[in-house]
Parts: sequence; structure tokens; C-alpha cells
Amino acid sequence: VKVKIPFGNKCLDAIFSVPEKKPTYGVILTHGAGGDMNFPHLVSLAAYLASHGVLCLRFTCKGLNVAYRAKAFKAVVEYLKLCDDYKLSGVFLAGRSMGSRAAASVIRQLSQGDDDDDGFIQGLVCLSYPLHRPKLQSKLRDEDLLLITCPVLFVSGSADEMCEKQLLEGVVSKMKAPKKIHWIDKANHGMAVKGRTADDVMEEVNAQVFSWLRENVQLQQK
Repeated sequence: VKVKIPFGNKCLDAIFSVPEKKPTYGVILTHGAGGDMNFPHLVSLAAYLASHGVLCLRFTCKGLNVAYRAKAFKAVVEYLKLCDDYKLSGVFLAGRSMGSRAAASVIRQLSQGDDDDDGFIQGLVCLSYPLHRPKLQSKLRDEDLLLITCPVLFVSGSADEMCEKQLLEGVVSKMKAPKKIHWIDKANHGMAVKGRTADDVMEEVNAQVFSWLRENVQLQQK
């Protein structure tokens, strides 16, 4: 289902992937610095989640400024929260690369403000989180991650040139939030692995994301 989400004086293009049964949880998904919501990995993940009963709303927001992207993400969260068609108990924010930085920023902002005491945001999924620029390991983009308290899943390639394995593990060890990293062996920042098809890699990513979502929703229902 295609929708337009109001954002300032513009609208963001977005698509709902709707499960057959009425969903109780949703995922908001966005893309990296290049591309848009039709990036194959996002389409694949959205279809997988919807087929497993999770509503997925993916949106496009061009712009290379993280603060701007975070504002757009916030507008989408508000839209879904007030959306009469789908009454959700909670939502997970997810993004690929720069999109995951924007998602992390939104969660930090909302948790520091008073407007998310209702626990609508359940967690964060970071696909290929860009912890540093290529070859610039001294400057880590970890400030939002260290302040988040909701559960976080990282899915990263062990050969990601923007997220060195030891550095991410170091940041994660300092995080207050419940967290998990799933390493895709030998994958680069684009999740490409020599000798494996893109579909094969995405199957691994999708299954990991869904099982983590399920674990976290169950933990909260107990």
C-alpha cells in the first residue's frame, strides 16, 4: 500500500507491507545515503517480515544530513502512531547504513524527551551501521548508541569497511541497552559476500532480524 507521509511542507513516499493477519507490531525501515526505499535489501526484508506477521513501513528520504533524515524518521513514527488503519502495540525502528544512524538518533531524542514514555518504540535494528568513515577509525559515530536504552540489533558484515569488527564490539560492550550483533561472514558494507548470492545473504539477514524481533516482543509480553 503506497502512502504519502506529511513532512514539513513536503511529503515522504512510503510503502506499507501488510501481513494477512492483523499485526500487533511494526517495523519502520529506511535506506542508506544512496538509493531509496526500493533498495533490494529493504524490499526483501519488508516482504519477509510481512509474511511473518509483522507490519513493515518503508520510506524514502533523500538528503545526506543525518539530522534532517532523523527529523523525517520522526515524522514517520508519529504518522504510524496516529494511523487509524493499524493500531500497533509497538514499533521497531530499522535502517540501513545512514538510515540506521538516523533511527538511532530518533530513539535517543525521543528517550531524552518526554514524548516517548508510552513505550511505543520497542527497539532498533541497524543494518550495516556506519560506525566510521572508510579508513577513519579514529572518529566513531557512537554517541547516540551509547545513550540508547531500548534493545538494539546490529547486522553487519565482518569485512565492512565502515564498521570494523573490533571497534563495533568495543562500542557495544559500553552500551547500556540490551544488544546483539550478528556478523555476516566476509560481507562488505553492501552485504556482498564473494561466492554467495545476494538472495542467500538476505535470507540470513531477514531470518536474523525476524528472530530477534520475536525474542524481544516475547520478552515484553512475559
